[in-house]
Parts: sequence; C-alpha cells; structure tokens
Amino acid sequence: MADDDDSVDLMADWGAALEEQGAGSADEMAAQWAAMIDEPMDGDENSSRGADRVLNQEEIDNLLGFSLDDGFAGERSGVRALIDSAIVSYERLPMLEIVFDRLVRMTTTSLRNFTSDNVEVSLDSITSIRFGDYLNSIPLPAILTVFKAEEWDNLGLITVDSSLIYSIIDVLLGGGRGTSAIRVEGRPYTTIELNLVRQMIDIVLEDAEAAFAPLSPVNFTLERLETNPRFAAISRPANAAILVELRIDMEDRGGKIEMLLPYATIEPIRDLLLQMFMGEKFGRDPIWEGHLATEVYHSQISVDALLFEKKMSLNDIMKLDVGQTLMLDSGPDDPVRLKCGNVYLTKGVMGQHNGNISVQVSNKLAKPKMTLSAFEKAAQGGSGKGE
Repeated sequence: MADDDDSVDLMADWGAALEEQGAGSADEMAAQWAAMIDEPMDGDENSSRGADRVLNQEEIDNLLGFSLDDGFAGERSGVRALIDSAIVSYERLPMLEIVFDRLVRMTTTSLRNFTSDNVEVSLDSITSIRFGDYLNSIPLPAILTVFKAEEWDNLGLITVDSSLIYSIIDVLLGGGRGTSAIRVEGRPYTTIELNLVRQMIDIVLEDAEAAFAPLSPVNFTLERLETNPRFAAISRPANAAILVELRIDMEDRGGKIEMLLPYATIEPIRDLLLQMFMGEKFGRDPIWEGHLATEVYHSQISVDALLFEKKMSLNDIMKLDVGQTLMLDSGPDDPVRLKCGNVYLTKGVMGQHNGNISVQVSNKLAKPKMTLSAFEKAAQGGSGKGE
C-alpha cells in the first residue's frame, strides 16, 4: 500500500510540473520519452542480432592468429605459433640443397632423352611441412607414388599434378607443339596413362639415387601408385617432412612434381646432411690429392739408429751410478736398426764419414703391414658400418 501511495504522489508531481510548463513543453517531454523508449528497443534488437551473427573467415583467422598478409614473416601469435613451433627448418641440413640441385641437373637430361623434347627442370622450393597438412593441400586429381628407401628402411612420396600428367602423356603420344594439353575431368586415370607416368617416375627415382650416391648409396623402389591421398599415408599427420617442389616445363606445357621425405626417412644420413659443402665435385679430387702427397713427401721426420736394447729391472736402474759401465751384447760389425718412432724401417752398418758417425743402409726398406689399397678398403668398410 505504501508503494501505491508513492506512485500516486509521483504522478501528481509530474502533472503539476506539466501544467506549469504548458502544453508545448508537455508535447516536447512526451516526444523525449518516446525517443528514450525507442532507443533501448533498437539497442536490444542490435544486441540480439549481434548475438546471432556468424563470424566471417577473416575474423576467425584473426582470432586464431592466422594472417595471409603476413605469410611466414614477422611474429606469429595464437594457434599458429603453437602449430609451427615444432617444425624443423631444412636449413639445418646444408647438403640437402646440394643433393637436390644435382637431381635437377640430372633429371633435365634424363627427361630430354625420355620425351625427345626440350625439357627444363627447375627447383622451386625446399620447405618443411607437416605430413597431414601436405595431404590436405594436394590439388586433385593427382597421382601419388609411394616409394621405399631400402638402405634407410623407410618410405617417401612423389606427387605429380594433373597438368604435368596430361602434358607428359600428350608429348609421349605425339601431341603437336604449341597446343596446350587437354585435361579430362570427372574420370579416373586409365591404365595407359598410369603406365606412362610410372615410366617418368622411375626415371626421377633413378636420378634421385644417383644424386644421393656421393653421400650415401641408396635404392629407391617404387611400391605403388595412388590417386587418393588417404591411401598414401606413409607417416603420422603431425610428423614433419621435407617437401621439394620441382617445376618441369616443356615449352608451353608442363607442371609440378613434388618429392616428400619425412624426417624419419633421412634420419640415418642426418650427420652427412649436416656437413658443410666444400666444393662442386663429389668423390676424389686429384688436385688436392697431389698437393697432399707433395706436402707429405716434404715433411720432416726423426729417424733413430738403435745400437742395442736391453731389459733391466727397476731395481737395477735405481742402482745406476756415475762411472758405472753397461755391457752391450753387440759387436762393432753388428747391424744397427733404424726406426721412426715405433715403426721399424731397415738395418745399416755404422761407420764414419767426414769425421761424423754415419750409418750405411744395408737392407731394403721394410714393406708396410697395410698397403694403400687395403687402407682404402678398411676406410670404406668403417664408413659403411658407421652409416
């Protein structure tokens, strides 16, 4: 009842105030009240719309820390920083780029002989990527080749995109120059198309074997061809891998071929890939060998002339005194042994020459226990075991 009395008193006060301000003021006050009532309603409508509004892709990317404009440069934030934190950069393997550069040169020559056409192979990029992200990014249709590195006991993946597939088929089947390859969509690849692509992949794998041979002999064996990325899962989605993109151009035709090697595959030769590249030539360097041999021949060594050796106890050595005579069981005509360190060289006879004590070599130099060829075989065997 008290609340009702207060409301009645408040309404009476408002009525008295309106009568004092006049009719015009009453109309203005009513308009203000109407505006005040409408504003909250509009705000409620906007707030309800905002609650139901769906975020666009740009807002989602900003919320998660993705930014296409920034690319790989600058600081990364959000989920992207967590995703990329464990990726290993290929720059930690200096010899890897040298190997694939050699692969490019060899593949260029091999594909020219295979297609009888002017083929140019270029290395687009060498990057690190997660295996799952790579499978999701493969543009279909494509042919995926699973191959095995026998010596490394692991698998790799080669992907040939649709443009290169139809370009190779067009060239091998006599397609005219100056015409772009026709792409047939909506059907699987035929047996003829798969066999032609298999021949090209065999050539690439042979060249890859030759490119890795100076570092570590390896045989790449083609296991199967797949057209569905789900059937080409050779590693866990979260595992990192090396992705090599090769561009193959045949005048106005061509496409991309990608080789993916998981880090687990190249782990057996990781120490070799960490080495710094020291020259353009693999294998022996005759200039360096000649220089090294010349310096060895001019090196200074000490040769000892051994008259006699005798074993004595520590007690007898401790009793040695000044003026004591040691009896040597050797005569003046007995040969002297010549040694370099612990290596026995030859024997000689002592004499005098121009007032100096000299030794005349009487026997030929002793043959080394290990020849140069045996040493090289032992070194190769040791490196093979180390790998």
